[in-house]
Amino acid sequence: MSQRPVVGIVCDAEKIGKHVFHCVGEKYIIPVVEIVEALPWLVPVLPEPLDPDALLARLDGLLLPGALSNVDPAHYGGEPARPGTKQDSRRDRTALPLIRHAIDRGVPLLAICRGFQELNVALGGTLYQHLHEQPGRRDHRERDADPLDVQYGPAHPVRLAPDGLLRRWLGLEEIMVNSLHGQGIRDLAPSLAVEAVADDGTIEAVRVRDAASFAIGVQWHPEWKAAAPPHYRELFRRFAAAVHAHHRRRAERPLDQEMSP
Repeated sequence: MSQRPVVGIVCDAEKIGKHVFHCVGEKYIIPVVEIVEALPWLVPVLPEPLDPDALLARLDGLLLPGALSNVDPAHYGGEPARPGTKQDSRRDRTALPLIRHAIDRGVPLLAICRGFQELNVALGGTLYQHLHEQPGRRDHRERDADPLDVQYGPAHPVRLAPDGLLRRWLGLEEIMVNSLHGQGIRDLAPSLAVEAVADDGTIEAVRVRDAASFAIGVQWHPEWKAAAPPHYRELFRRFAAAVHAHHRRRAERPLDQEMSP
């Protein structure tokens, strides 16, 4: 076994020219290498998904990154997406079962943006497809004309749940986060607990209740210059601690035992 743990990062399927590529933004890979101190393993999203347990037997953590696409509403009984909405059926078919298997196996899981929404859907929740059209909700979408530092800059506060892990870890009642999403949680999955809420009532962070290991999702983008804002870095540090602990446990068990659900 490698001396460094391995973190799987789920890819997007992107067609470039006439060919399908499996893609992950570099901004997600860098904190895995530099803060988590793990080897990144890009998980492909094939037409026939790889076996989740075979993958997870070799991983010490799972990162579900943001993406330009949205989860197909068919997975949560929503109305069909509007024409022109970018979707990624390959990622849906890989990510949703992988989330459930990772939680069952106690593999540390960090879900960001689309990943946050996938986590809710995988566990039985639903989404608002157009969050800004809901009464009283702010427009959480980025403006494409803005430079990246503005798009990913602090956008609004979120209040941390008094009994949540984020409040305990950070010692703060409120933090500022960036905001680059058009969808959001509508019905919270039964096994999730709210960790943070925006000033307009939008759920911005969740944890899996009674999870055997780290299992947290955030709607914001802590991967953007993750080493700078202390609360972004702390999230990755906590994920790192869980990843390294899982790596140590995995080193003590034979692979054939790990392969069993």
